[in-house]
Amino acid sequence: MTVAKDLDVSRLVRTLRERLSLTQERFAGKLGVTFATVNRWENGRSKPSPLAMKQLGELATELGARGKDLRKKYFGE
Repeated sequence: MTVAKDLDVSRLVRTLRERLSLTQERFAGKLGVTFATVNRWENGRSKPSPLAMKQLGELATELGARGKDLRKKYFGE
């Protein structure tokens, strides 16, 4: 799973979290990172690691039809 370059990954993180109806804190717990890490991702101050991007892609897949647009835009699927 590759991520398209030059995309706003912060938008992916926020949209995915919102579609899962999770707070930043709960989303962080689901990914095994800290609240501060998710906050930095969403605010564009840092980017997820390749492992975290893989996890984000898996979460988008788990959303089924609701995550199809995200998989297509960010992961080229």
